[in-house]
Amino acid sequence: MCYGYIVLRPMAEFQALIIHSSLFISLFFEVFLLITYLEVREELKIEEKHLSKDIKQFPTVTIIVPCFNEERTVNNTVKSLLGLDYPNDLLSIILVNDGSTDTTQNELERFKDHPQITILSKANGGKHTALNLALENVKSDLVGCLDADSFVNKNALKRIVPFFDDENTMAVTPSIKVHEPKSILQSVQKVEYTWGIFLRRMLSSIGALYVTPGPFSIFRAKVFQNLGGYRHGHFTEDLEMALRMQKHRFKIVNSYSAHVYTIAPVRLRALYKQRVRWTYGFLNNIMDYREMFFNKKYGHIGMFILPIATISIFSTLYMAGSLVWVHFSKSIDMFVKFQTVGFNWTLGAPSFDWFFINTGTTSFLFLTALFLTLVILFLAIKMADGKIKLSRDVLYYMVLYVFIVPFWLAKAVLSTVFRKQISWR
Repeated sequence: MCYGYIVLRPMAEFQALIIHSSLFISLFFEVFLLITYLEVREELKIEEKHLSKDIKQFPTVTIIVPCFNEERTVNNTVKSLLGLDYPNDLLSIILVNDGSTDTTQNELERFKDHPQITILSKANGGKHTALNLALENVKSDLVGCLDADSFVNKNALKRIVPFFDDENTMAVTPSIKVHEPKSILQSVQKVEYTWGIFLRRMLSSIGALYVTPGPFSIFRAKVFQNLGGYRHGHFTEDLEMALRMQKHRFKIVNSYSAHVYTIAPVRLRALYKQRVRWTYGFLNNIMDYREMFFNKKYGHIGMFILPIATISIFSTLYMAGSLVWVHFSKSIDMFVKFQTVGFNWTLGAPSFDWFFINTGTTSFLFLTALFLTLVILFLAIKMADGKIKLSRDVLYYMVLYVFIVPFWLAKAVLSTVFRKQISWR
């Protein structure tokens, strides 16, 4: 008995240390985001009011749309590009059919006579090969990508172009929203994407963006001339490109008022596979760029953001595992009690005693982190929609998201550890 106590006590202390450390890191990061928001909120107001107005010189722009089995969405994607409020003679569009097996090619052929559009076709080789084929035909000042399941707001490009007045800016990312969410699962993703809008804008202010998303990130064409084309990037070529740019100290900024809409997965299985791919890509790309970790040369992204992003994956898994273990242990205890004395069906009026409220450090940290999470969520909603709205979407997010995230994190970590390939779709 004494031996078991000696063994279990250090284990319990270790678990408490991990949990407290995880909660502290979460709190630290949330406070950091809030302080950053307070520092840039005036800048956000100026950007919202004056950006895209009185642009003196419009650069030439090429948008690439890589397509693989996108027969249902690509037509509207292209129409949204043609509807951009931008001089037609300065905007070119390259559509690339990456070996689709459905009627995507037929959908692309609808635009074959349009003067702004070039259509290319190739055997299937992955999104990065489709992008690189198109890059060979780019002659414009700026070049961007738009996924074939996404749609741009009419003024999105005008909201992005002014950032290139700064000669040091090499890429600009937009704000991505969920297109017309209909199901509860899509509503959960809507809140998640809203959180992402807030996060990317805050990371932009400290030069720590580590993803240039497929939906409408715009680059100077010379980025690809200097760094080369897209790479496979473990199924996340947009993340690999951003890390490559950060490694070479190329400036990436975010235009939070440039809105792009993407179709979120409707089914849980599709969402699971998508997020496994994203997490798997992140883990493998940071291993490829591990020299950036805790390296002062790379500023905030190396010393702060990449380490925290990595730690958050494993701390989330640890805390989820601990929660499952606690409930499993309680279930075993209840089963043993039932086997021994049976159920005790004592009925009585419910009672409440403040004495039994848990006021320990863990509870305090957890509740504080939860409160700050809600504050940031509502600030993100205000940033994305222009006003704070109370909706069931936030409730869905808070209740459902925490239960499904550990599943794809665990799959991505295991696939990375055991070098197991994942599927793209």
